[in-house]
Amino acid sequence: MNSNTAIKKITNLTKGDFAIWIVVILLSLFSMAVIYSATGTLAYQKKGGHTEFYLLKQLIFVLVGFLIIYFCHLVDYRYYSRVAQILWVASIPLLLYTLIFGSDVNDAKRWITLPIINTSFQTSDLAKIALIMFLARQLSKKQDEIKEFKRAFLPILISVVVICILIFPANLSTAAVLFMTSIVIMFIGRINVKYILLLILSGIILLAGAIFTVKNLPTNFVSKMGRVATWQSRLENYGGDDKTASYQNEQAKIAIATGGIFGKGPGKSTQRNFLPNPYADFVYATIIEEYGLLGAFTVIFLYLFLLYRTIQIAMKSPRAFGALLAIGLSFSLVIQAFINMAVAVNIFPVTGLPLPLVSMGGTSLWFTCFAFGCILSVSRHIDENEAEQQKTEAERLKPESE
Repeated sequence: MNSNTAIKKITNLTKGDFAIWIVVILLSLFSMAVIYSATGTLAYQKKGGHTEFYLLKQLIFVLVGFLIIYFCHLVDYRYYSRVAQILWVASIPLLLYTLIFGSDVNDAKRWITLPIINTSFQTSDLAKIALIMFLARQLSKKQDEIKEFKRAFLPILISVVVICILIFPANLSTAAVLFMTSIVIMFIGRINVKYILLLILSGIILLAGAIFTVKNLPTNFVSKMGRVATWQSRLENYGGDDKTASYQNEQAKIAIATGGIFGKGPGKSTQRNFLPNPYADFVYATIIEEYGLLGAFTVIFLYLFLLYRTIQIAMKSPRAFGALLAIGLSFSLVIQAFINMAVAVNIFPVTGLPLPLVSMGGTSLWFTCFAFGCILSVSRHIDENEAEQQKTEAERLKPESE
């Protein structure tokens, strides 16, 4: 079997934009290599030195993720419009349940445990995808009245605010990213620009007010409000000088500074032994240390290339829902990726957001794979339509037999 035949068989099996499949594969390979290196200390602490444990665990998560992408991309993306309604409605009680009864980790209730399979997941991951899909549905349905305040902007705004407010208490960073993504989708969906600018201004004022309030709360009051104390600590560490910088920021700086252009090489990180979560929140710092600026820019390029290919898909989509679904999910992933990388290089305060498809996975990786599956479903539908049109055109131009 020659290489052309093999590529043809693979492309027949995996429909949709082949370039996005390549991005998914390359990011997954980065994930496997970095996590195998970064979890060495964790393996000695918790698994008796079995360094392959977390590699095999990540491999299982990645393989299941690929199955999710594959089966989701086979579904006609128009069915996701109906699924969006169910998921959005289901997200509200799930988020409420999590805030009240969820597992408390680092003073934040973000996780609930599924009783039968005994697996925990962040309900905000589900709510994030549900809201983006629901926004795409609402905007596509209201295109004839999209410039009206009461009939278009207000109901769309309510759907965004409800989900973001429920996520906010336990996961400020996810709520902020979701809010920004929603604004981008509303802009692309042709919501009146003056309403969007008013929404942005309101968001800036609320965020500034929240930061000012958190930074100036009395210490004895903050100590009783666990999550508020965490926010205050992160803001102080971010806004302070090198002497007051947090331990994790210092270790991340050391990892980045010693990476150079080509890095120390795969598996040769030293800061993985000191950097908290070098396989999750600060995985990008580990990438820079081991693969240097070359590896750092490669990861950035892959996310930007994903965004570029998704914009191409959106421009070709014959339906508004498909275009908004693809671009919304892509923007969500790319914004999250750049915030994670910005945290690692100390541009943003610590947020706790994983690097999509690269950080050590769990159910969050599977939700990311679901998003990729939806994007590829839109792409597959476009390719099939183009192939059908070409076939029809060829039949039309075919000369009649004598």
